[in-house]
Amino acid sequence: METLIPHRLSTLGHPQRLALFRLLMRRYPDRVPATELARALGLKPNTLSTYVGALLQAGLVTQERVGTSLRYAIDLGAARETIGYLLNDCCRGRPDICAPDALSSLAGTDAMTDRRYNVLFICTGNSARSIFAECILRDMAGDRFNVHSAGTRPSSELNPFALEVLKDKGHDVSALRAKNVSEFQGADAPRFDFVFTVCNQAANEDCPAWQGQPISAHWGLPDPVKVVGTDAEKSLAFHQTYGALHNRMSVFTALPITSLDRMSLQKAVDDIGRSKEESPAP
Repeated sequence: METLIPHRLSTLGHPQRLALFRLLMRRYPDRVPATELARALGLKPNTLSTYVGALLQAGLVTQERVGTSLRYAIDLGAARETIGYLLNDCCRGRPDICAPDALSSLAGTDAMTDRRYNVLFICTGNSARSIFAECILRDMAGDRFNVHSAGTRPSSELNPFALEVLKDKGHDVSALRAKNVSEFQGADAPRFDFVFTVCNQAANEDCPAWQGQPISAHWGLPDPVKVVGTDAEKSLAFHQTYGALHNRMSVFTALPITSLDRMSLQKAVDDIGRSKEESPAP
């Protein structure tokens, strides 16, 4: 331990290795393909391999081969061990001198109160998946959640196939529009309780921390906008995406939010994101 922790800290002292570590932390518990990591960080494959190798040697990430693809994930135990060393050894276990607000927010065990929760869904274009999520949750449980969606690089208009699916499912689309995530980061923005990314590209982007440390999770789904083929094949892809999100919202709204502590609630929303169920909703 005496030599391992300094080695880890030294490894993370390199800006691009730290960027890779932070990206994998944002994507936890996902295992992310090497090609996606390289694309997200703008690295050549051999450069990424060097940085990943250093993190593997330090014990900060794990590697798994799936077919011909190598996938990587944070070793959460090692990350906690390293952070715990800084708190318990360097700070002598005194949270009052080591970022007390952030630590108490992240490690808090109190259950959330019974009130209306603010939820934000993020994707890149805010033209389909995040718009689906916004509409589904609002119509499913609008009495319990204030629901918003946004894009990191929003489209100028909503996808016509997405709008057709929403109309077909009985949603009111008259007030929908693509919104930039910056609209929800100002001083007057809602204080979010939950922030979910629904596309890998948005999850990979390094966004500013949200005020209040909301529960966050990645509920990534394939982009139906990228499907090629006939209009019928494209429409089917949008219906399948809608169905997958509808199923996830059903599980989310059934969570006993007020009786779960923060760690249990975080695990619950992470588990929802790992669901591969994509059958169309009725």
